[in-house]
Order: sequence, then structure tokens, then C-alpha cells
Amino acid sequence: MTSTQRRSKITPEREREFYTAALDLLREGGYEALTMEGIAARTRCGKSTLYRQWGTKPQLVCAALRGTRGVRLGEIDTGTLAGDLRAVARATGTKAHGDTALTHALAHAAQQNPDLLAALRENLVEPEVAAIDAMVRRAVERGEVAPDNPAAEFVAVQLFGVLRARLLLRGVHADEEYLVRFVDASVLPALGVAPAPEPPPAVGTAPAG
Repeated sequence: MTSTQRRSKITPEREREFYTAALDLLREGGYEALTMEGIAARTRCGKSTLYRQWGTKPQLVCAALRGTRGVRLGEIDTGTLAGDLRAVARATGTKAHGDTALTHALAHAAQQNPDLLAALRENLVEPEVAAIDAMVRRAVERGEVAPDNPAAEFVAVQLFGVLRARLLLRGVHADEEYLVRFVDASVLPALGVAPAPEPPPAVGTAPAG
């Protein structure tokens, strides 16, 4: 049964309810305490509905994280590497107090749960790494980055690593402003890209934030 077939019988609104319940329960008790029965009880449905739609708890958790993100990295293409990576920073930073904490907790749980680890890699980590690698590849094709630049392979590691490192070292999340500064001060210079000032908002457009 394909994922499309599984999800053909529920509405987007109902799907969002399942995702919200799963993430709320994760925040309340952690991954080990999360059960399909608990999600079913909170959303007033039979647990068979959840198994039919997502198959396993790890797959539902990953779908919930992916489905509640405002921007998918694979959709970002501003035309410049600086624009792309700044957009990644903003998309990631806006979720810093929610997704990042959950992802860290799940990463810890995944060390004891091979099924969760495989689901996280397949559904969340690998697509986002692939999206960032594609941004760098486009920059090489445009001539922004030298094809033999040794820093090119480490961009995704830098961006994902700083999310975990700042919380560990400083006790605060890597928010949007911090991540944009990190991109401009560390990532772009290593790639040989000058972080030119961003264009001002268009006339009549409210500034972000």
C-alpha cells in the first residue's frame, strides 16, 4: 500500500489534528512514553486509523514533524547561494523553540531505537541534506563557488551542527537572527562567497518579524 493510498481517506484538517496531538504528547512525555493509543485517545479515533495511515509510530512522528514545517528546504531557490542559505537559516530558526528541541530529543531516543533512527534519516535528515547539497551544486553551476572548494561538502554539517551545538554550549536555541549571522560569518566565507547586504523590503511590504 502506498503512502498516497493510506492517506486518501482523511482530510488535511484531520491529518493536522493527528500531527498536533503527536507533537504535543512528545513534548509532554518524550518519545518512549508516546503511544499510538495515546494519540488515538487524544484525537478520538481508533488506533487502527493511525496504523492504516502511517504504519508505525516512527513514521507518524516523522510525518508530524515534516507536515508542520512552514517551509521545506527543497522548495527554496532564490537564485543565489547567499539567498538560499539565509532562507534555510530563517526557515530553521523560526522553529528553533519547537522543532529543534523535539529533534534533539528524538535524536537521543533514536540511539536506542533503530526503527526511529531509520525513519528520521529517511524522512527528515536525508531530504534536507539533499536540498542543501543541491543549493551548493547550483552555486557551482552558476560560478559562485569553485568546483574544487573543499568546504562545499560540509555546508549541511555546519548548518545542522550549529543547531545542536548552540543549545549544548550556551543553553539557548539557534534562532533566526543567530543562524543568519552564522551563515554570513562562517559558511559563506568558507565557500568563497561574499555575503552581500540583503536588498531592502519592497515598497509597501512590511519588514519580517
